[in-house]
Amino acid sequence: MSHLTFKIVELIKKSNPEQTHSIEIMHYALSIILNTLFIIITSLCIGGLTGQLKETFLALFSCMLLRMSSGGVHLKSARSCNIVSIFICSLIPHITYLIHNHILWINLFSLLVMILCAPNPDANAQIPKEWYLGLKIISIILVSLNFWIHSSVIGLAFLVQSFTVIIPLQRRPIK
Repeated sequence: MSHLTFKIVELIKKSNPEQTHSIEIMHYALSIILNTLFIIITSLCIGGLTGQLKETFLALFSCMLLRMSSGGVHLKSARSCNIVSIFICSLIPHITYLIHNHILWINLFSLLVMILCAPNPDANAQIPKEWYLGLKIISIILVSLNFWIHSSVIGLAFLVQSFTVIIPLQRRPIK
């Protein structure tokens, strides 16, 4: 993926060298976009092939929405992030039957994590500390909505995202 990204960025830079950012900046931004698209498309293809397209979309959307407000740990490489994200978002729709009777406890755990630990932004995100309370409130509201919606898919997606917020605690910013 990195090689493809680099080739695209080189073409963009060649087409308009004065009006574009540095190759490094464009490579970083484009790699985030392409990796996200790869995760979405691959997960949705798996969901479609297994008859769980709608549920896979819901898992992806739920994870991404909560992650935007709550933050969370990043894996060391884009490849590992792609593999883990695709695996989790493709697996969630297939295991919801295991937790259907426990959705209340899963929602409570996720809510507790959001209350105590969110947001836990990546150091590179450079989110102003003034936004932390708002991000925490958004995270709490999102998780709380599942008490009303009562979706096993959303509950599992939020549970997985909750684990990324509490790990690792040693890099937590001062609030």
